[in-house]
Amino acid sequence: MGAPLTKQDFMSNQEVRWCPGCGDYAVLAAIQKTLPDLGISREKIVFISGIGCSSRFPYYMNTFGFHTIHGRAPALATGLALARPDLSIWVITGDGDALSIGGNHLIHAMRRNVNINILLFNNETYGLTKGQYSPTSHRDTISKSTPYGSLDEPFSAINVALGAGASFVARTYDRDQKHMGEIFKRATQHRGTSFVEIYQNCVIFNDGVHEETVGKNVRETNALFLKAGEPLTFGKDHSKGLCISHYQPEIKDVNADDADICVHREDLEHPAYASLLGSLRNPEYPEPMGVFRAIDRAVYEDEVQKQMDQVIASKGSGSIQELLHHGETWEIR
Repeated sequence: MGAPLTKQDFMSNQEVRWCPGCGDYAVLAAIQKTLPDLGISREKIVFISGIGCSSRFPYYMNTFGFHTIHGRAPALATGLALARPDLSIWVITGDGDALSIGGNHLIHAMRRNVNINILLFNNETYGLTKGQYSPTSHRDTISKSTPYGSLDEPFSAINVALGAGASFVARTYDRDQKHMGEIFKRATQHRGTSFVEIYQNCVIFNDGVHEETVGKNVRETNALFLKAGEPLTFGKDHSKGLCISHYQPEIKDVNADDADICVHREDLEHPAYASLLGSLRNPEYPEPMGVFRAIDRAVYEDEVQKQMDQVIASKGSGSIQELLHHGETWEIR
C-alpha cells in the first residue's frame, strides 16, 4: 500500500482557466478534497464532460477523463460504465449542456439507472457563449438572447431527475465546501445514477443569481436543509416549518404546530414527496438543499450482465467468426 492520497494528488498540472471569482473553482476544490476519502485509486476514476465552462473540469483533475461533445457526456459515460463497471465515473455538465441539447441523453441515463455520478452546475445562463438565457433561467430574465425578458417557464433540474426515475437526487451550492463534500460522498456511496444539482455563480454573466437563496445573510431563512428523519424546519432558531395541507406546501410556526411539520424521508419509493420539495422556489418558499431521494433500484450494468450470462448459459458463448458469417453473406470482387 502506498501513502494515502491527498487533494494535491488529484490536482493536474494544467492552469485552471475560469474567470476570477467563478463558482467552478469552489466545486473543483470540493471534489479534489473529497476524492482522497473515498479510497479509490486515481486510475479507477474518470471525469467526462460535454461543452460549457464547467466542461473544462477533466483537464484539472489528475485522473482519466474525456472532454466530449455538446450534451453527449451521459451517452459516453453509459458506454464506459457498461464496458468497465469497476470504474468510478463522473459526468460534469451545466444547465445548458444537460437540459437543452443534452436533455435526451440525460434522462435516459437516469431512467436506466447507470452507475454514474452526474454533477449539474446550475448558474441559469450560458456562460461560455457570453450570457444567453438557459433552460433554468427564471421567467422574465433579461439576457443577450432575451432582451425584453424570457417567456419560458424554467425547468426544475431536480424534478427532471425525479421524473426520469433517478435513484439518488440531491442539491448543494458552491459556497459551502462542507456541504458539497457531504453530498459528493453520499453520491459516490450510492449504486446507480446519482444526480447532484449545484447552485453555482457565474460572476460575469449572471452574478448573484442564487444570492437570495444561499447568500450569507439570507440562507438561514431562504434555504431548507434536508436531513433524513428530521423535521423540515428553517429560519432563525428553526422557528418555521414546512407541512403539507390539502396537497399544498404550507409554512407554519413550529411552536404552535409541531405535530404538523413534515419529517424528511429520502427513502420513499414514490417520487411525489420529493417532487413537491423540488418545486419549492423563493420567495414564496425556502429552497431545499441536501438529498431529496435515495432509493435502491436495479443497476443497468448488473441487469445487462445478468442477461448476457443467461443467454450464454442457454446458447453458448458463440464466436465472432460464426456471427460474421451467419445468414446471408456475399463477396465483393
